[in-house]
Amino acid sequence: MQLDSSLAIVTGGVSGLGLAVARHLVAHGGKVALFDVNDDKGATAVAELGEAKARYFKTDVTSEDGVAANVQAAHDFLGGLNTLVNCAGILGAGRVLGRETPMPLGNFQATVMVNLVGSFNVAKAAANLMQHNEPGNDGERGVIVNTASVAAYEGQIGQAAYSASKGGVVGMTLPMARELARFGIRVMTVAPGVFWTPMVDGMPENVQQSLAASIPFPSRLGQPQEFADLVAYILGNTYLNGETIRLDGATRLAPK
Repeated sequence: MQLDSSLAIVTGGVSGLGLAVARHLVAHGGKVALFDVNDDKGATAVAELGEAKARYFKTDVTSEDGVAANVQAAHDFLGGLNTLVNCAGILGAGRVLGRETPMPLGNFQATVMVNLVGSFNVAKAAANLMQHNEPGNDGERGVIVNTASVAAYEGQIGQAAYSASKGGVVGMTLPMARELARFGIRVMTVAPGVFWTPMVDGMPENVQQSLAASIPFPSRLGQPQEFADLVAYILGNTYLNGETIRLDGATRLAPK
């Protein structure tokens, strides 16, 4: 898929990795619908990207009816839909056995609902429309790129919920790609390491430095633009399908 023909929904699209993807697509001639829950940041993002190229849709990715309605509205704004990049997610940190009580089940459920169920929810609604597109090169009708995490493979203490949710994203990549292959829809996942996002930006300086020092090479936090570059490459390389790509500077998370 050529980036200038990309008609994309980007979840978590008003900040961090999602906004970097949206910027990259618009800069290369694409058009984006930003799904998120922060109205102020949504307005700022649209003002930056341009109202002709971007629109914000307040979206709870865990709502089946709400997502279906917004995917259709995004399709109407974009003039079609051939790209989905799922970046919406929450950290959901917490120990299984806390200082006073075990982790409330609701905390675990909330993390899985946003990160895993939310990704599936938007993906299936988008694929439902993509299947009707006219086929392009190699019969391609659409591309779905999900976001996991290296925590899916070596989660740290306090990341049981987060790692489970991201492990689920990795786990559904291949079966979803296999199923949607007959429609010409590719499914890929990126598993980023420690990236410079608003979540990391709020951490103390010494913690940020410690994180950077733990990364073999380059010994720094990942830049959102590097994530966007990889997503763009995935969109352009039709033979990439059903795989999760780690983007992490060779880091492997320590137990804590």
